[in-house]
Amino acid sequence: MTQQTTTKKSNLELMAILRPYYKKNAGLLAKDLFCAALTTVCDIVLPLILSRITDTATRDVANLTVAFIGKMSALYLVLRLVEIAARYFMQGTGHIMGAKIEMDMRSDMYRHLQTLPHAYFSTHKTGHIMSNLTNDLFDVTEFSHHCPEEYFIGAIKLLASFIILIRVDILLTLILFALIPLYFYVSAKFRHRLRQAQMDQRRKIGDINASIEDSFLGFSVVKSFSNEDVEEEKFQKDNSAFLKIKKEFYYAMAAFQSVSRIFDGLMMLTVLIFGGLSLVWGRISPGEFVAYILYTQTLLVTLARIIEFTEQFQRGMTGLERFDGVMSTRSDIQEKEGALDLKEVRGRLDFDRVSFTYPNADEPVIDDLDLAIEAGHQLAIVGPSGGGKTTLTNLIPRFYDVTGGAIRIDGHDIRDLTLSSLRNNIGIVQQDVYLFSDTVGANIAYGKPGASYEEVVRAAKLAGAYDFIMDLPDGFDAYVGERGVMLSGGQKQRISIARVFLKNPPILILDEATSALDNQSERFIQESLVRLSKDRTTVIIAHRLSTIRDAEEIIVLSEGKIQERGTHQDLMAARGAYYDLYQGGLDGDVEEDKAWI
Repeated sequence: MTQQTTTKKSNLELMAILRPYYKKNAGLLAKDLFCAALTTVCDIVLPLILSRITDTATRDVANLTVAFIGKMSALYLVLRLVEIAARYFMQGTGHIMGAKIEMDMRSDMYRHLQTLPHAYFSTHKTGHIMSNLTNDLFDVTEFSHHCPEEYFIGAIKLLASFIILIRVDILLTLILFALIPLYFYVSAKFRHRLRQAQMDQRRKIGDINASIEDSFLGFSVVKSFSNEDVEEEKFQKDNSAFLKIKKEFYYAMAAFQSVSRIFDGLMMLTVLIFGGLSLVWGRISPGEFVAYILYTQTLLVTLARIIEFTEQFQRGMTGLERFDGVMSTRSDIQEKEGALDLKEVRGRLDFDRVSFTYPNADEPVIDDLDLAIEAGHQLAIVGPSGGGKTTLTNLIPRFYDVTGGAIRIDGHDIRDLTLSSLRNNIGIVQQDVYLFSDTVGANIAYGKPGASYEEVVRAAKLAGAYDFIMDLPDGFDAYVGERGVMLSGGQKQRISIARVFLKNPPILILDEATSALDNQSERFIQESLVRLSKDRTTVIIAHRLSTIRDAEEIIVLSEGKIQERGTHQDLMAARGAYYDLYQGGLDGDVEEDKAWI
């Protein structure tokens, strides 16, 4: 279960997200902005140089000497060299600063994603999450250094131009700069449309990524049904929808840039008319008029850069918004302050009037359940699909939190324990085995990071996996493929059991661990599970009744309640629900047992 803030944040609020990342790189940011300021010197000083040369030529051409031209040219050369050096540093170091911010943000997001519960990953597509971690944060990193650079440079040029121009002609300067707020006001009208279109792009590319991933991971199903055309049609549909969204964005961007061109023309026309009249009336000199034209051009270029940066600005804001959407998602599974570490575990489990209801559901999945499992004993759970078997076992490691009552391990309420110590003492073997795209040895060692080769081999032997592993071309170094596709179902299951042997937890959960296997594989796995369960508190969700006859206690769970409980012999003698299941031919019959998965 997760909680997410839904209030839409302003640009300033989104920018505040970057504050701690800028603070961490404050030194680089200061150097970057200093060099950004130096890159403006030529644009600010060049019009003054040309104005000086023009006025010298028109007032007293005798003073227009080779030495004077050489002096002005040398000044420009020095300024240009300073600008080149500053731009080199700004481009290199600025991008490095952005990359560091991206790395830190990606680390924070990945770390936060690790804290989110099962429910989050059940309701969010992997393609969207990958897009958050890659595309969105790349846009943020470009934005994170270009934004301060562009706006800082723009502010310097606007301020310098205003100070210089107002000394030339106050009225013309006031008219010219009065157009700028109107310029930004009209431009701002397009920002919401751009931002929404950018969000739609990110959402759709996430859909496409998820669709492609789903298609490729299920390639065997696609090919077995000869449904390549169906998958291509689905892809083309998503691809066309993405093109439509891109068109909407570029139309909005085109309109935005058209507004920019309109104001460019309007501002230059204002300078030509009022500046020309001032020149005619003798209020300004020819050199000042030339400088005015050049500063106006600099002003327009600066405004154009800010406008062009708007597309990147919107991408950055969208990336920040989606980053904030993930980071503001909070799990309901939280550790208490001062939570205890679970140590020296014997393994007694107590369910004290436990109830659980999924969010937005009306009926509880588990309803006022009382149950005690002695340390080292086995409890088997049977019952119909949807009866609450897997949900009950998911409550033990706090994949979900109870909505009523309490679960205790050795008398400790599991909500009072640290999550790491709780889960480190629980081993889970599931029907759906997940192996990482790595070697056999690495997948086994995942049960105990830092385990020695000897420990991995011993775990493989205990799980009955050693022989088939040594038959592989590279043994423990054999690559298992994505999700373990290079191995059979039984082989994957034995590796997952070896992983739990290596972890060596005092509490074990077997969630229909053999239900998807053939009879021969099941016999091998069952032998491994018997060894694994020895002297551990074990909760077994049963698929085949033949696998649970020797459990100390069996419960029949239906509609969240315990319908029957007892040993195999007691329940058979009672001739109730368990007896009906057993006599119904479910024992050992895979096809009929499916009704009780």
